[in-house]
Amino acid sequence: MNAIEFDNCSVIFGGRPDRSLDLADEGLDRAAIEEATGQVMGVHDATLEVAEGEIVVLMGLSGSGKSTLLRAVNGLNPVARGDVRVRMGDQMISVPAASRDMLHRLRLNHVSMVFQQFGLLPWRSVADNVGLGMELAGIAKAQRRSRVAAQLATVGLEGWADRQVQELSGGMQQRVGLARAFATEAPILLMDEPFSALDPLIRTRLQDELMELQRQTRRSILFVSHDLDEAFKLGNRIALMEGGRIVQTGTARQIIADPVSDYVADFVAHMNPLDVLTAGDLSARGAGGRAGAGPQAEEAPLSADTPLRQVLAALAEREALPVQGGGVVRRADVLRRLTGR
Repeated sequence: MNAIEFDNCSVIFGGRPDRSLDLADEGLDRAAIEEATGQVMGVHDATLEVAEGEIVVLMGLSGSGKSTLLRAVNGLNPVARGDVRVRMGDQMISVPAASRDMLHRLRLNHVSMVFQQFGLLPWRSVADNVGLGMELAGIAKAQRRSRVAAQLATVGLEGWADRQVQELSGGMQQRVGLARAFATEAPILLMDEPFSALDPLIRTRLQDELMELQRQTRRSILFVSHDLDEAFKLGNRIALMEGGRIVQTGTARQIIADPVSDYVADFVAHMNPLDVLTAGDLSARGAGGRAGAGPQAEEAPLSADTPLRQVLAALAEREALPVQGGGVVRRADVLRRLTGR
């Protein structure tokens, strides 16, 4: 089942979107539309699904429409045409058609958001910040206390509950933001470049913590990033955006293997392949469909899903290794692939 559905969704910033939509349908870009109408095309005709328990990453250059599309999920950006549907229990509700009361319940109980700048309240303690969403939802204080304690333990801040947030480092404040989002137990998380302001070491650590939290809770996450390695690490699928349009959606391996445009190819040209490419991606067949010369028959074949990092380690003492399914991965071929030769 899907948790979020974008159906030909368009977002136009301006009072009369019809003319802008007509020009966007004709293929005009954002700059031309703004010059002709004075309005800004935020997103045009975006179609995308986020399955329950899936992480989908929206990526692209600054101004490509990532955050604009994300904020249509909880009604922060109004939809000019098309639809955005979000799962509430057993039904999918249309966000543009939702009443004010429905939107209020959606934001309190079903969709939680983590901001780039944390969005913490400096006059409240760490525990009170983590419990804010539950407090607004009317959950009893005793129940809030136990859930806050559990989430602070999950993000490694057990001894910091009574401290003021300004006493915490940037990385610790971001952990408070994550704990607050997860403490609400909302099944859908919207994460708008939550780690971009952090130094690389803390960023990597929090990415790992998010993946561990996801393994425990299986939320449906729509994650905005401009960092390719982050997107490939976190995302089950990636939706690449350019000029307000989704130009390609797929797994990291699908996008690397078959970029649909020069824009996409430029993105994947700078990715770190170690945790994305696999033995199956790198294997080749010899004449007659056989593995070819190199590996000995008695060597156990690599699984086709073996990550490149492990393939390189296995090739340190060998020129080639067999791959399940009849292929072979050769050290020379891997090095040529990595160096672009």
